[in-house]
Amino acid sequence: MSATTKTASTASAIRLTTKEKIAYSFTDMAGNLLYVTISSYIMYFYTNVFHIPAAGALGAGTILLVARFADAISAVVWGSIVDHTNTKWGQSRPWFLWLCVPFAVTVFIAFTAPSLPDGAPKFWYALITYILAAGAVYTGIQTPITAILPNLTDDPTERNNANSFRMAGGQIGSFITSSFTIPLVGWFGVHFGGGDKTGFMIVTAIWGIVAIVLLLFSFKNLTEHNYHPELNKSIPLKDSLKAAKGNWPWIILVVAFLIYWIAQSTRNGVSTYYAQYVLNNRDLTSLFNGVQVVGLLGTIAMPIIANKTKNKTLTMLIGLAIGGIGQALMPLAGQNVPLLVAFWTIGVLGAAIAIGMPFGMLADTVDYGEWKTGVHAAGFLTAVGSAFCIQVGSGFGAFLPLEIMGAAGYDANLATQSQSAQDAISFCFIWLPIIVYIIVAVIMLFYRRFEKMEPQIKKELAERHAAAAAAEA
Repeated sequence: MSATTKTASTASAIRLTTKEKIAYSFTDMAGNLLYVTISSYIMYFYTNVFHIPAAGALGAGTILLVARFADAISAVVWGSIVDHTNTKWGQSRPWFLWLCVPFAVTVFIAFTAPSLPDGAPKFWYALITYILAAGAVYTGIQTPITAILPNLTDDPTERNNANSFRMAGGQIGSFITSSFTIPLVGWFGVHFGGGDKTGFMIVTAIWGIVAIVLLLFSFKNLTEHNYHPELNKSIPLKDSLKAAKGNWPWIILVVAFLIYWIAQSTRNGVSTYYAQYVLNNRDLTSLFNGVQVVGLLGTIAMPIIANKTKNKTLTMLIGLAIGGIGQALMPLAGQNVPLLVAFWTIGVLGAAIAIGMPFGMLADTVDYGEWKTGVHAAGFLTAVGSAFCIQVGSGFGAFLPLEIMGAAGYDANLATQSQSAQDAISFCFIWLPIIVYIIVAVIMLFYRRFEKMEPQIKKELAERHAAAAAAEA
């Protein structure tokens, strides 16, 4: 028996080593080093460095929205590709090796600003490079990161623990890029000349090299213990769709997670504008984003709360509630930066708990799909449930603020924005995420019924796997 396969009867007893969990955490650390750089700074890069207007048919908002829908299609494609992957290294793991360099290169290209005429040339350059970096290639990395979880182990507790390691790695990656990108962009821009244009190129090159090293470590040290080539044949797209049809727990997660990412993308993307134009200090962006490291506490608390309450839905609702309270308190701080950061920290803590839960819950909905239809479509279901939701939700999370700001009179050429533009920035940064959290919480209330079914589903699947493995022997 190969290292990538174990009998179904023993898969449930598999415990992942600490080294494997660290390797899994490095996948999201690498992904966030580059993806959070895009999601947090590409809007600012387009409007203030590449000089693309914020709103309008050829504006940055249109680029981000159109690109996200193209990316959403790539999520479905990548899910099917992963389901058709069958190698000696496993199903998801080889993609960390194959895509680590393209991922770094495409993000670097997206943050270059060639001398092009205003209007359509800049629009199409930005659109194409953005789709390649944040869509086609990032989705190719993100899909196996999520799809590999049900293949690492079928033990629910181990999945929660491994997912918490992943989220911790992602938080560290987010902290690094959020804390140091803007200061390094400024420093390199001054010392090497060229301003922010040069700074962004150098910084994304550095993050890309680090991401490559992390993904190679993950490839070398992860093993898909619960991947059974003899049971998981290549899955046609029609069978993947079959696993999705009627999979109501998965549908609930997809809708909720997609909407959630509107808030996540808005909070990250608007922070630079809020710091520069409302607080009059762009460098505070690094302080706001650096506080994301507090999310590690939420990531640590997430599996503890979930295992203690035996209620994943409640755990996510707790995160949404804490995040909403933190956001709602921020207006009370006014221009008091320490108090504002304290309230922002509360929001970060809650968001870290909320954002981590769906990734682990998706693995459970893969089990439901297999139990109901006999199709183990881990790649397709997790690709749509994670990458698709992130891409489309982030697209709306970038488009809506830019359109709101544009309608309120935002002008990147002005050092001081009008009061209406500042009010629009504040609304997007503070209140829009709260509205989204409330909507997501209502949707997630319908997920709890599935959790009560899980023990029986796990039991029946284990019996089926054991019988199938015995028949193959």
